[in-house]
Amino acid sequence: MSPQPLILSAFLMNTTSHIIGGAWRREEAQQHRFNELPHWISLVGKLEDAGFDIAFFADVVGLYGDHEGGWASHLRRGLQVPSNDPLVLLSALAAVTDRIGLAMTSSVIQAHPFTFARQLSTLDHLSGGRVGWNVVTNAQENAHKNFGASGLAKHDDRYAWAEEYLDVCYKLWEGSWEDGALLQDKTVDHERGRGLHADPAKVAKICHRGERYSVEGPHLSSPSPQRTPYLFQAGSSDRGRELAAAHAEATFSMAPRREIAAAHAQDVRERTAKFGRRPEDVKFIQGLSFVIGSTEAEAQQRARDLDDAIDDHALIAHTAGSLGVDVGHLPIDTPLDDLEHTEGAQGHLAEIKKIAPHGRVTLRDLAHFRARSTRVVGTPEQVTEELKQWQEAGIDGINVMNSTIPGSYDEFIDHVLPLLRERGLARAPEQMRSTTSLRAQVTGSDRLPNSHPAAAYRGAFTHLTAAATEIPKDEVLNG
Repeated sequence: MSPQPLILSAFLMNTTSHIIGGAWRREEAQQHRFNELPHWISLVGKLEDAGFDIAFFADVVGLYGDHEGGWASHLRRGLQVPSNDPLVLLSALAAVTDRIGLAMTSSVIQAHPFTFARQLSTLDHLSGGRVGWNVVTNAQENAHKNFGASGLAKHDDRYAWAEEYLDVCYKLWEGSWEDGALLQDKTVDHERGRGLHADPAKVAKICHRGERYSVEGPHLSSPSPQRTPYLFQAGSSDRGRELAAAHAEATFSMAPRREIAAAHAQDVRERTAKFGRRPEDVKFIQGLSFVIGSTEAEAQQRARDLDDAIDDHALIAHTAGSLGVDVGHLPIDTPLDDLEHTEGAQGHLAEIKKIAPHGRVTLRDLAHFRARSTRVVGTPEQVTEELKQWQEAGIDGINVMNSTIPGSYDEFIDHVLPLLRERGLARAPEQMRSTTSLRAQVTGSDRLPNSHPAAAYRGAFTHLTAAATEIPKDEVLNG
């Protein structure tokens, strides 16, 4: 069977130091220009021209847990602080791109679902349907305190929160407005009256009442090209996999080995059936970074040069901070045998243990988890073969991480993409659809399938339409 083209995503963040800590200090790195719009316009335009499907922007809304006794370390090392709002950046990028998907992380803690649903509908309209949302629950205690909480909500409670948040958004996106409700008829008929702007029989309130939210509606945005944005999810804990099986259209992974990624994908796909979905409804996108050389020896030397630039403590602070522990005062080869349970990112902890012999994890392993376990080193031919093997393991796409911007993407585009195209693992830019939605680019359809839980709200609120609840004119006049 011929290989399918991989989904190509660029893993970005509107900050100086995203995943591979310390690499921003390299002379050729331009990540320090993250506040400059031309920097992002140039990069995302380059990705679009090369045929990338998605420019995906990660985000945080708080500091990682303390490292080396406090949070000064994060400032010294640039650990995702300062960090700007990707929603604002994507609005600007929508104006200067035509095809590439524009996806972002947004936590359920950071915006009320009524506001957030309206923001994404607006962006989906303005981009022609190219918006994606990575649904996260947020494992940073500081982030929760930034939005009024006294501390980090319990792991499973955060997922229950996400379920209700999604429920509210689905009701607004899929159930509040019927297709064809917005007419904007400018005709004036002197016998029948003025033209109709929107049909009251096709616009409904949702009257949601839940544990966390009370939302009357209606959705203030009319249906956008996708209605619901293309849905990503990145949790790898048991509860996270349940959420992915129920809701996600694509899930991001940073599995340290192919067999771990394959097992994760198989597990989530097997869970889809109990939610009435098909295994193929969920795509799996693996995060990988690349060090490329004209020879294997050159690639290995370039990898050693990169290792010399890496800030191990920035990497440790990134991972340990998401787990909610401060290990910055310990020697780098200290084992973490007693780190068995955390209310932080439990999926990260489980995956880290899989890369260490006999599950014995050291601080150095934490650093390697972020920077080296998902790194592919070799010639363009070797990288292409490795990606073919990832696909054979059940991966549908790759989330290309960077050590430097734009260099990491220049090298991938110039040296690896041509070989991927030759082997049918990537499409040429001229084969990409223009003026189409992100969902259509991946699935062939603008809208969610009927098997998705959001589809249950289509036509669910006809008893709450403006026409159904309208007070008769004679009652108004006599009232």
